[in-house]
Amino acid sequence: MNCPMHILIYKRKTRGYRNLPVRLAELGTVYRAEKRGALHGLMRVRGFTQDDAHIFCTPGQLEDEVGSCIELVKEILGQFGFDDFKVELSVRDPQNKQKYAGTDEEWEAAEASLVNAIEKHDLQYTREEGEAVFYGPKIDVKLIDAIGRRWQASTIQFDFNLPRRFDVKYTDNEGADQYVYMVHRAIMGSLERFIGILTEHFAGNFPVWLAPEQVRVLSVSRQQADYADKVTEKLLEAGIRVECDSRNEKIGFKIREAEVLKVPWMLVVGGREVENNQVSVRVHQQGDKGIMMVDEVIKELLDAIANRS
Repeated sequence: MNCPMHILIYKRKTRGYRNLPVRLAELGTVYRAEKRGALHGLMRVRGFTQDDAHIFCTPGQLEDEVGSCIELVKEILGQFGFDDFKVELSVRDPQNKQKYAGTDEEWEAAEASLVNAIEKHDLQYTREEGEAVFYGPKIDVKLIDAIGRRWQASTIQFDFNLPRRFDVKYTDNEGADQYVYMVHRAIMGSLERFIGILTEHFAGNFPVWLAPEQVRVLSVSRQQADYADKVTEKLLEAGIRVECDSRNEKIGFKIREAEVLKVPWMLVVGGREVENNQVSVRVHQQGDKGIMMVDEVIKELLDAIANRS
Protein backbone atom coordinates (compact mmCIF):
# COMPACT_ATOMS: atom_id res chain seq x y z
CA MET A 1 0.00 0.00 0.00
CA ASN A 2 1.00 3.63 -0.42
CA CYS A 3 -0.21 4.83 3.00
CA PRO A 4 3.20 4.75 4.78
CA MET A 5 4.85 6.76 2.00
CA HIS A 6 2.23 9.48 2.20
CA ILE A 7 2.66 9.54 5.96
CA LEU A 8 6.41 10.06 5.55
CA ILE A 9 5.72 12.97 3.19
CA TYR A 10 3.39 14.48 5.79
CA LYS A 11 5.96 14.02 8.56
CA ARG A 12 8.84 15.67 6.72
CA LYS A 13 8.01 18.87 8.61
CA THR A 14 6.05 20.02 11.65
CA ARG A 15 2.37 20.73 10.94
CA GLY A 16 0.05 23.07 12.78
CA TYR A 17 -3.73 23.18 12.70
CA ARG A 18 -3.56 26.11 10.27
CA ASN A 19 -1.70 23.87 7.76
CA LEU A 20 -4.45 21.25 7.69
CA PRO A 21 -5.98 19.59 5.82
CA VAL A 22 -3.09 18.07 3.86
CA ARG A 23 -4.21 16.06 0.83
CA LEU A 24 -1.82 13.72 -1.00
CA ALA A 25 -2.78 11.69 -4.07
CA GLU A 26 -1.11 9.44 -6.63
CA LEU A 27 -1.75 6.68 -9.12
CA GLY A 28 -0.02 3.93 -7.19
CA THR A 29 0.63 0.29 -8.01
CA VAL A 30 -0.30 -2.13 -5.24
CA TYR A 31 -0.35 -5.90 -4.89
CA ARG A 32 -2.59 -8.55 -3.38
CA ALA A 33 -1.78 -12.22 -2.77
CA GLU A 34 -5.02 -13.38 -4.41
CA LYS A 35 -5.45 -17.13 -4.69
CA ARG A 36 -5.38 -18.50 -8.20
CA GLY A 37 -9.03 -19.52 -8.09
CA ALA A 38 -10.08 -15.99 -7.10
CA LEU A 39 -8.46 -14.31 -10.13
CA HIS A 40 -11.05 -13.03 -12.58
CA GLY A 41 -9.86 -11.25 -15.73
CA LEU A 42 -9.47 -7.52 -15.14
CA MET A 43 -11.93 -7.65 -12.25
CA ARG A 44 -9.62 -9.33 -9.74
CA VAL A 45 -5.87 -9.33 -10.28
CA ARG A 46 -2.76 -9.58 -8.12
CA GLY A 47 -1.13 -6.33 -9.21
CA PHE A 48 -3.11 -3.22 -10.05
CA THR A 49 -3.03 0.58 -10.08
CA GLN A 50 -5.44 2.66 -8.02
CA ASP A 51 -6.16 6.37 -7.67
CA ASP A 52 -4.96 6.43 -4.10
CA ALA A 53 -5.19 9.47 -1.80
CA HIS A 54 -4.85 10.29 1.87
CA ILE A 55 -6.24 13.26 3.75
CA PHE A 56 -4.75 14.44 7.06
CA CYS A 57 -7.14 16.71 8.94
CA THR A 58 -8.40 17.84 12.34
CA PRO A 59 -11.54 16.32 13.92
CA GLY A 60 -13.52 19.44 13.05
CA GLN A 61 -12.55 19.16 9.36
CA LEU A 62 -13.46 15.50 8.99
CA GLU A 63 -17.09 15.87 7.92
CA ASP A 64 -16.32 18.50 5.27
CA GLU A 65 -13.45 16.42 3.88
CA VAL A 66 -15.62 13.31 3.64
CA GLY A 67 -18.33 15.43 2.00
CA SER A 68 -15.85 16.69 -0.60
CA CYS A 69 -14.84 13.10 -1.34
CA ILE A 70 -18.49 12.13 -1.85
CA GLU A 71 -18.96 15.07 -4.25
CA LEU A 72 -15.93 13.90 -6.22
CA VAL A 73 -17.26 10.33 -6.34
CA LYS A 74 -20.63 11.48 -7.67
CA GLU A 75 -19.05 13.79 -10.25
CA ILE A 76 -16.54 11.30 -11.65
CA LEU A 77 -18.83 8.26 -11.68
CA GLY A 78 -21.56 10.40 -13.23
CA GLN A 79 -19.24 11.41 -16.06
CA PHE A 80 -18.91 7.74 -16.97
CA GLY A 81 -22.67 7.23 -16.88
CA PHE A 82 -22.86 5.41 -13.54
CA ASP A 83 -25.96 6.73 -11.82
CA ASP A 84 -26.99 3.36 -10.36
CA PHE A 85 -24.65 2.35 -7.56
CA LYS A 86 -24.94 1.04 -4.03
CA VAL A 87 -23.55 2.90 -1.02
CA GLU A 88 -22.59 0.93 2.08
CA LEU A 89 -21.57 2.33 5.45
CA SER A 90 -19.39 -0.27 7.18
CA VAL A 91 -19.26 0.06 10.96
CA ARG A 92 -17.82 -2.05 13.75
CA ASP A 93 -19.47 -5.02 15.42
CA PRO A 94 -21.03 -3.63 18.63
CA GLN A 95 -20.71 -7.05 20.26
CA ASN A 96 -16.97 -7.35 19.58
CA LYS A 97 -15.48 -3.89 20.12
CA GLN A 98 -12.15 -5.13 21.47
CA LYS A 99 -10.86 -6.09 18.03
CA TYR A 100 -11.01 -2.50 16.74
CA ALA A 101 -8.48 0.32 17.16
CA GLY A 102 -9.68 3.58 18.70
CA THR A 103 -11.97 4.48 21.60
CA ASP A 104 -15.77 4.36 21.72
CA GLU A 105 -15.90 8.16 21.54
CA GLU A 106 -13.68 8.23 18.45
CA TRP A 107 -15.72 5.57 16.66
CA GLU A 108 -18.99 7.30 17.46
CA ALA A 109 -17.66 10.66 16.24
CA ALA A 110 -16.22 9.15 13.04
CA GLU A 111 -19.38 7.17 12.23
CA ALA A 112 -21.52 10.26 12.85
CA SER A 113 -19.35 12.32 10.49
CA LEU A 114 -19.68 9.71 7.74
CA VAL A 115 -23.45 9.46 8.20
CA ASN A 116 -23.87 13.25 8.14
CA ALA A 117 -21.78 13.55 4.97
CA ILE A 118 -23.81 10.81 3.22
CA GLU A 119 -27.16 12.28 4.21
CA LYS A 120 -26.16 15.82 3.20
CA HIS A 121 -25.58 14.50 -0.31
CA ASP A 122 -28.95 12.71 -0.44
CA LEU A 123 -27.47 9.26 -0.95
CA GLN A 124 -29.37 6.12 -0.01
CA TYR A 125 -27.16 3.74 1.95
CA THR A 126 -27.21 0.56 3.97
CA ARG A 127 -25.53 0.19 7.34
CA GLU A 128 -23.30 -2.88 7.41
CA GLU A 129 -22.72 -3.91 11.05
CA GLY A 130 -19.38 -5.62 11.64
CA GLU A 131 -18.08 -4.91 8.10
CA ALA A 132 -15.67 -2.14 9.13
CA VAL A 133 -11.97 -2.91 9.04
CA PHE A 134 -10.26 -2.94 12.41
CA TYR A 135 -8.81 0.56 11.99
CA GLY A 136 -11.98 2.55 11.26
CA PRO A 137 -15.43 2.89 9.63
CA LYS A 138 -15.73 3.38 5.88
CA ILE A 139 -18.03 4.24 2.99
CA ASP A 140 -17.97 1.85 0.03
CA VAL A 141 -19.49 2.57 -3.38
CA LYS A 142 -20.27 -0.52 -5.44
CA LEU A 143 -20.98 -0.26 -9.15
CA ILE A 144 -23.54 -2.51 -10.79
CA ASP A 145 -22.44 -4.02 -14.10
CA ALA A 146 -24.48 -4.99 -17.17
CA ILE A 147 -25.65 -8.28 -15.63
CA GLY A 148 -26.37 -6.98 -12.14
CA ARG A 149 -23.15 -7.91 -10.34
CA ARG A 150 -21.73 -5.50 -7.77
CA TRP A 151 -18.09 -4.43 -7.90
CA GLN A 152 -16.14 -2.41 -5.35
CA ALA A 153 -15.07 0.95 -6.80
CA SER A 154 -14.90 4.08 -4.63
CA THR A 155 -14.01 3.94 -0.96
CA ILE A 156 -13.73 6.59 1.75
CA GLN A 157 -12.12 5.07 4.80
CA PHE A 158 -11.35 6.49 8.22
CA ASP A 159 -8.20 5.33 10.02
CA PHE A 160 -7.54 5.36 13.79
CA ASN A 161 -4.58 3.00 13.53
CA LEU A 162 -1.85 4.47 11.31
CA PRO A 163 -1.66 7.94 12.94
CA ARG A 164 -0.84 6.23 16.24
CA ARG A 165 1.51 3.60 14.82
CA PHE A 166 3.45 6.22 12.86
CA ASP A 167 3.04 9.00 15.45
CA VAL A 168 1.36 11.35 12.97
CA LYS A 169 0.48 14.58 14.79
CA TYR A 170 -0.30 18.25 14.40
CA THR A 171 -0.13 21.17 16.83
CA ASP A 172 -3.55 22.45 17.88
CA ASN A 173 -4.54 26.07 18.67
CA GLU A 174 -3.37 25.67 22.28
CA GLY A 175 0.10 24.47 21.27
CA ALA A 176 -0.50 20.81 22.19
CA ASP A 177 0.33 17.89 19.93
CA GLN A 178 -2.69 15.89 18.73
CA TYR A 179 -3.05 12.85 16.48
CA VAL A 180 -4.35 13.76 13.03
CA TYR A 181 -7.51 12.26 11.63
CA MET A 182 -6.57 10.29 8.53
CA VAL A 183 -8.85 9.39 5.61
CA HIS A 184 -8.01 6.98 2.81
CA ARG A 185 -9.92 7.58 -0.41
CA ALA A 186 -10.07 6.12 -3.93
CA ILE A 187 -12.61 7.17 -6.56
CA MET A 188 -12.25 4.61 -9.35
CA GLY A 189 -10.34 2.18 -7.16
CA SER A 190 -8.50 -0.40 -9.22
CA LEU A 191 -8.17 1.14 -12.68
CA GLU A 192 -8.02 -2.35 -14.21
CA ARG A 193 -11.29 -3.32 -12.56
CA PHE A 194 -12.87 0.01 -13.51
CA ILE A 195 -11.95 -0.54 -17.17
CA GLY A 196 -13.46 -4.03 -16.97
CA ILE A 197 -16.69 -2.66 -15.46
CA LEU A 198 -16.85 0.08 -18.12
CA THR A 199 -16.37 -2.47 -20.89
CA GLU A 200 -19.25 -4.59 -19.61
CA HIS A 201 -21.39 -1.55 -18.82
CA PHE A 202 -21.22 -0.37 -22.44
CA ALA A 203 -20.95 -3.93 -23.85
CA GLY A 204 -17.82 -2.69 -25.66
CA ASN A 205 -19.90 -0.10 -27.51
CA PHE A 206 -18.19 2.95 -26.01
CA PRO A 207 -19.52 6.45 -26.69
CA VAL A 208 -17.31 8.46 -29.00
CA TRP A 209 -15.74 10.52 -26.18
CA LEU A 210 -14.57 7.40 -24.36
CA ALA A 211 -13.71 5.02 -27.22
CA PRO A 212 -9.99 4.15 -27.54
CA GLU A 213 -10.40 4.53 -31.32
CA GLN A 214 -12.91 7.27 -32.03
CA VAL A 215 -12.73 7.36 -35.82
CA ARG A 216 -11.50 5.11 -38.62
CA VAL A 217 -10.80 6.53 -42.06
CA LEU A 218 -11.50 3.99 -44.83
CA SER A 219 -10.30 4.34 -48.42
CA VAL A 220 -12.42 2.76 -51.16
CA SER A 221 -9.25 1.79 -53.04
CA ARG A 222 -5.51 2.38 -52.96
CA GLN A 223 -6.00 5.41 -55.21
CA GLN A 224 -7.46 7.35 -52.26
CA ALA A 225 -4.73 6.31 -49.81
CA ASP A 226 -2.92 9.67 -49.86
CA TYR A 227 -6.16 11.59 -49.27
CA ALA A 228 -7.13 9.20 -46.46
CA ASP A 229 -3.75 9.90 -44.83
CA LYS A 230 -4.33 13.66 -45.09
CA VAL A 231 -7.77 13.36 -43.48
CA THR A 232 -6.27 11.23 -40.72
CA GLU A 233 -3.53 13.79 -40.05
CA LYS A 234 -6.10 16.58 -39.83
CA LEU A 235 -8.13 14.63 -37.27
CA LEU A 236 -5.01 13.84 -35.26
CA GLU A 237 -4.07 17.53 -35.19
CA ALA A 238 -7.53 18.25 -33.76
CA GLY A 239 -6.85 15.81 -30.91
CA ILE A 240 -9.11 13.02 -32.18
CA ARG A 241 -8.08 9.38 -31.77
CA VAL A 242 -8.14 8.05 -35.33
CA GLU A 243 -6.78 5.17 -37.39
CA CYS A 244 -6.47 4.91 -41.17
CA ASP A 245 -7.34 1.76 -43.13
CA SER A 246 -6.01 2.07 -46.69
CA ARG A 247 -5.42 -1.64 -47.24
CA ASN A 248 -6.13 -3.11 -50.64
CA GLU A 249 -9.39 -4.69 -49.47
CA LYS A 250 -13.01 -4.24 -50.51
CA ILE A 251 -14.72 -1.32 -48.79
CA GLY A 252 -17.54 -3.57 -47.56
CA PHE A 253 -14.99 -5.75 -45.78
CA LYS A 254 -13.40 -2.71 -44.12
CA ILE A 255 -16.75 -1.31 -42.99
CA ARG A 256 -17.81 -4.64 -41.54
CA GLU A 257 -14.51 -4.99 -39.67
CA ALA A 258 -14.90 -1.50 -38.17
CA GLU A 259 -18.52 -2.30 -37.20
CA VAL A 260 -17.46 -5.54 -35.49
CA LEU A 261 -14.78 -3.63 -33.57
CA LYS A 262 -17.46 -1.05 -32.60
CA VAL A 263 -15.55 1.99 -33.88
CA PRO A 264 -18.00 4.88 -33.26
CA TRP A 265 -17.38 6.83 -36.49
CA MET A 266 -16.20 5.68 -39.94
CA LEU A 267 -15.15 8.13 -42.66
CA VAL A 268 -15.25 6.57 -46.12
CA VAL A 269 -13.27 8.29 -48.90
CA GLY A 270 -13.67 7.46 -52.58
CA GLY A 271 -13.02 9.34 -55.82
CA ARG A 272 -15.90 11.81 -55.36
CA GLU A 273 -14.87 12.63 -51.80
CA VAL A 274 -11.30 13.32 -52.91
CA GLU A 275 -12.47 15.74 -55.61
CA ASN A 276 -14.66 17.74 -53.21
CA ASN A 277 -12.49 17.54 -50.06
CA GLN A 278 -15.27 15.61 -48.32
CA VAL A 279 -15.87 12.33 -46.49
CA SER A 280 -18.81 9.94 -46.37
CA VAL A 281 -19.78 9.51 -42.71
CA ARG A 282 -21.03 6.31 -41.11
CA VAL A 283 -21.90 6.02 -37.42
CA HIS A 284 -21.75 2.67 -35.60
CA GLN A 285 -25.20 1.01 -35.40
CA GLN A 286 -26.78 4.00 -37.17
CA GLY A 287 -25.42 3.58 -40.68
CA ASP A 288 -24.83 6.20 -43.37
CA LYS A 289 -24.96 9.80 -42.20
CA GLY A 290 -24.23 11.41 -45.57
CA ILE A 291 -21.47 13.45 -47.18
CA MET A 292 -19.75 16.12 -45.08
CA MET A 293 -16.83 18.49 -45.33
CA VAL A 294 -13.83 17.40 -43.25
CA ASP A 295 -13.97 20.55 -41.10
CA GLU A 296 -17.67 19.93 -40.39
CA VAL A 297 -16.89 16.39 -39.26
CA ILE A 298 -14.16 17.63 -36.94
CA LYS A 299 -16.46 20.25 -35.39
CA GLU A 300 -19.25 17.72 -34.84
CA LEU A 301 -16.84 15.20 -33.33
CA LEU A 302 -15.28 17.75 -30.99
CA ASP A 303 -18.75 18.86 -29.87
CA ALA A 304 -19.75 15.25 -29.17
CA ILE A 305 -16.52 14.63 -27.23
CA ALA A 306 -16.87 17.86 -25.22
CA ASN A 307 -20.49 17.02 -24.34
CA ARG A 308 -19.57 13.38 -23.58
CA SER A 309 -22.25 12.08 -25.92
